[in-house]
Amino acid sequence: MTNTPKHILVIRLSAMGDVAMTVPVLRAVTEQYPEVKLTVLTRPFFAPFFRNLENVTVFPIDLKDKHKGVLGLYKLSKTLKQLDIDAVADLHNVLRTKILKVFLLEKPFKQIDKGRTEKRALIKGEVFKSLKSTHQRYADVFETLGLKIELQNPTFPEKKSIPEPILSKVDILNKRQWIGIAPFAQYPSKMYPLHLLKEVINNLKEDYTIFLFGGQTEKEQLDALTLSNKNVINIAGQFDLKQELDIISNLDIMVSMDSGNAHIAAMLGLRVLTIWGVTHPYAGFGAFNQPESYHLVPNRKVYDKTPTSVYGNAYPEHYKDIAGSIKPNVIVDKIKAMLTN
Repeated sequence: MTNTPKHILVIRLSAMGDVAMTVPVLRAVTEQYPEVKLTVLTRPFFAPFFRNLENVTVFPIDLKDKHKGVLGLYKLSKTLKQLDIDAVADLHNVLRTKILKVFLLEKPFKQIDKGRTEKRALIKGEVFKSLKSTHQRYADVFETLGLKIELQNPTFPEKKSIPEPILSKVDILNKRQWIGIAPFAQYPSKMYPLHLLKEVINNLKEDYTIFLFGGQTEKEQLDALTLSNKNVINIAGQFDLKQELDIISNLDIMVSMDSGNAHIAAMLGLRVLTIWGVTHPYAGFGAFNQPESYHLVPNRKVYDKTPTSVYGNAYPEHYKDIAGSIKPNVIVDKIKAMLTN
C-alpha cells in the first residue's frame, strides 16, 4: 500500500489467550503510529483487554444472534462499512473472517499467515526449532498494510486499584510478594497434576501470598488447594474479567500452564512462568516478552515426541500427564529465583 491506513478494523474473535496476545501488538501499533485508529472486532467478553489502549475501540460481535450465520455476517459488514474503515487486519483467518472478506472486498483485507506447514513439521518431528511467535505473525499483518511494528522494548499499563473484596483478605502493609497460579487449561494434557501443585503451594504459602485463578466450574477444586491457609486465596468465580485483570496487574509473578492466563499476565507486563505438557513454546505460543528460561518443559530425552500437537488436543495416552514430570521443587526454586531477580 502506498498510503498508510488511518482507521484499521482488527479481527480476532477467540480464544481468550489468542485475543490477549493481540494486546501488546496493538499497543505497539498505537504508540508507533499514534495517528492510526483501531477498531477491534471481537467477542464482548474480551472488551476489558483493550481498555488501556489509546485510539482503540471495541466493536462487539454477536455470534449467537445478530451476526449469526452468513446473513448475520452480511449485516455486520454493512454496519462496519459505516465506520469509515480504510483497511482490515484479520488476525484470526477462519471461515467467518473469510466470509467477511468477501463482503468487504473493496477494502484492503490482510490475513494472518498461521504457519501451518512449519507447525506441522514441528509436530511430526521433522524439525525442532523455535518458530515465529504468534505476536510477530500479528505484527506481520500490519506490515502488509504499511505499518512496520517493532515489538522490542514494549511498554505496559500501570497497576490498577485492588478490588475492595481482596483488600479485606490481605494485609497490604505486609511486604509479601504476590504469586498468581492458574493451574487449568483447555486440555488435560496441558495441566499440571493438582496433587503436585498442592506440594508447590505448600512450599510457598508461608512466605508469599498466593492467588488461585480459574473458572466458576473449577472453584471447588481450587478450594482444596488453598490448604485452609489465609495466605492462599481462591478468587475463582468471584470477580468479573475487569476485576480479575485489576488483581493480576498487582501480582509479582503469574504461574500458568500453556493457557490464556499466561497471555493475560504477559500483556500486563508481569513475569510469567509457564509449565508445559504435550505442547511446546517453539510452536509460537509462548507468553509475550518472556525469556526462554521462563518456560518449564518436560525432558525431551524422555518425551521425544513433544510437541505432540500445537493446541494439546492430540497425544499418545501415556503422554497425558507429562507436565507432572516437572518436579514441584523445580517449580518452587524457579519461582523464587524469578522473584529475586
